[in-house]
Amino acid sequence: MAAWRWWHGRPPYEPEALRPRATLQPADQATADAALQPVNAEFAGDGDQIFLGRVSWVQPPRPPAKNSFRIVVLDKRSHLMPGFIAATSARPDDVGTGSDGSLDVAEKRYPWLRGIGAREIDGSYRSSGSAVFVSAVTASPVTFEFVLRPARPATSAETAVPTAPANVADLLVALISVGPDGQVYWAERLLN
Repeated sequence: MAAWRWWHGRPPYEPEALRPRATLQPADQATADAALQPVNAEFAGDGDQIFLGRVSWVQPPRPPAKNSFRIVVLDKRSHLMPGFIAATSARPDDVGTGSDGSLDVAEKRYPWLRGIGAREIDGSYRSSGSAVFVSAVTASPVTFEFVLRPARPATSAETAVPTAPANVADLLVALISVGPDGQVYWAERLLN
């Protein structure tokens, strides 16, 4: 059993083999709309901030068919993730957004990812944040966009997300490698 656990949790490649990189910058609506084609960028109103990011990596030799990635943006001030992220890639069908149990596993293993997993609120576990799901290692590069809005005093803990104003330096970007059974192979801090 110990040998199976070791083999099952053994990454098919280390992050260094991928040479992952990330960029993140403020953007205006027209720039975000153009960068996200063919998907729609989230709309920003007065006082909102748009951030446009990109994560890329080198294709590993013989990538496993069922290996996937999570791209996480985490506000280091509040330890919250954006509530909605729009994303596309070289292969748009291989990119989506949401949350799953792999984020809980990564949060427990890597203290610097505190806030990406589900939170216990009133006896149940919930997540108000979204990560980018990349279902194929061949989907690089991935472009994503999110909007931060000014804080609203009546926001409940269940719906709390990062708020504007923010600087790029406030936002951490990480790449998490996930195996076919949801096992977390590694997490790599790419930015901030």
